[in-house]
Amino acid sequence: VDSCAKILQPYLGLDIRSLLYPNPEETETASNQLQQTSLTQPALFVTEYALAQLLMSWGVCPEAMIGHSIGEYVAATIAGVFSLEDALKIVAKRGQLMQQVPTGSMLAIRLLEKDVQLLLDANTLYKESLQIAVINSPSSCVVSGTNSAVAALEKQLSSQEVECRLLHTSHAFHSVMMEPILSAFSEVVKTVKLNPPKIRFISNVTG
Repeated sequence: VDSCAKILQPYLGLDIRSLLYPNPEETETASNQLQQTSLTQPALFVTEYALAQLLMSWGVCPEAMIGHSIGEYVAATIAGVFSLEDALKIVAKRGQLMQQVPTGSMLAIRLLEKDVQLLLDANTLYKESLQIAVINSPSSCVVSGTNSAVAALEKQLSSQEVECRLLHTSHAFHSVMMEPILSAFSEVVKTVKLNPPKIRFISNVTG
């Protein structure tokens, strides 16, 4: 955590430890700051990376890894794809770019992927504004998109007694709402050296 905090400081303009370990009187402020994706994402990376290092220091070494979203960056770093410095640079920039796009929502739904896709295809508002962002299991998906479309879908599903839950996110991650930042993010990734992984990790793209 200390190593990551020092590397991140120039990118974030603050010490991430002040948010992870706030003084008691600053807990609420730190909690609010951690809702901003430009800080949430580095904080997640730091926590996951530090936990992995702790496990490995105890002799628990991975044969293969899986991580979702920011977790996949942690897996790639542990596998040696990025140096820690480069990974933190990418993660900080990714969070900052995502912070710039309009806000959105994400909704976890207890349904099969094909049933969720049928729901989205059947309604013009959903079809234009929502995408399946994550398939967590055969019967659990997350839909991502505009606030209004997600709210409408949540209302529809609740009336049909389908289990669903809004996620605590500031934006519609893993949806077309992220497209405006793709070229800028690609330019950031081009500035770092990528190495073949030394430990296998499972792709979020292909599974």
